[in-house]
Amino acid sequence: MISIQTALLIIIGILLFELIIFIHEFGHFITAKKSGVKVNEFALGMGPKIIKFRKGETLYSLRLFPIGGFCSMEGEDAESDDSRAFGNKAVWKRMIIVVAGAVMNLLLGFLLMMITLIPCELFGTTQIARFAENATSSEQLKVGDEIKSINGYGTTTSMDLNFAFATARNNDFTFEVVRDGKHMTFEHVKFPTVEKEDGSEIIQRDIVYLGVENNFWSLIQQTFLQTVSTVKMVWASLIGLITGQFSINEVAGPIGMTSAISQAASVGLQSSFWDGVGNIVFIMTIITINLGVVNLLPLPALDGGRLVFLIIEAIRRKRIKPEVEAWIHGIGIVVLLLFMAFVSVNDVIRLFTS
Repeated sequence: MISIQTALLIIIGILLFELIIFIHEFGHFITAKKSGVKVNEFALGMGPKIIKFRKGETLYSLRLFPIGGFCSMEGEDAESDDSRAFGNKAVWKRMIIVVAGAVMNLLLGFLLMMITLIPCELFGTTQIARFAENATSSEQLKVGDEIKSINGYGTTTSMDLNFAFATARNNDFTFEVVRDGKHMTFEHVKFPTVEKEDGSEIIQRDIVYLGVENNFWSLIQQTFLQTVSTVKMVWASLIGLITGQFSINEVAGPIGMTSAISQAASVGLQSSFWDGVGNIVFIMTIITINLGVVNLLPLPALDGGRLVFLIIEAIRRKRIKPEVEAWIHGIGIVVLLLFMAFVSVNDVIRLFTS
């Protein structure tokens, strides 16, 4: 039976997810309004309308399924004679409107990252302070080394270190460090391992990193650096999918994210309710930054794909026919929906098999 605390955390997770969607669409909405574009509808959620009201020229609606939203602008995907239509505005204004959603997601990610870091007494760095007892990595690494990369992945924050270790395929690491002002490379660095019941091994890190005290300036600095590290992590994950480093089966959709949120909440509740909230906020930080980065990819149906069309228009000084652009984005939407269906099926399978 679900406890009251767990139920509250799930509700908080849903509300934060809706906040991510709202912030994205609000970015499009507010920049469209400020640019003089007519907005026909601003919707949160998809499917049948639950609540709707009209204020001025815009219909505002809350829809049944909390899995998306949209900001419908006049003349966005078709020709329109309305002087306030999206397609009749200057190309630079349309560029701002298109990228505004992703920018708002990144700004929200910065804010949520700061919230997760505020309770920390110390911020981890990439400089080695000491080694755990019976450490094996100390055979090559030394106290005071500043780790610059692990297996070629650049490291400037604790999040970079975590990602580099989490994506390692075996216990054979290449470290680039700065020691006494000199850049040095160490290959075949080993760490202690623990064998699981299924015979696989878990790498145990035996390094303790130097901490920096939490104050106003270090909080701002760490928030910025950790946000940048998250963006870099998203890009590295996308590249890993393309190159085959990661399997498509490792991608999670809404169902998988819900499961991850539930697990994070459960882990946090083992110590306190607020730790559960903190875990959820951190996952939402990753999700909103992920949404911001992925939306800027130059693919049809995404904001980045629309931006590509606008760049082409700016270069050739002539707009591509809206019908052609709408047709291309329509194909992109179909492909995206098929991909999401595939990911969702995988999410369901994982729920029942792991």
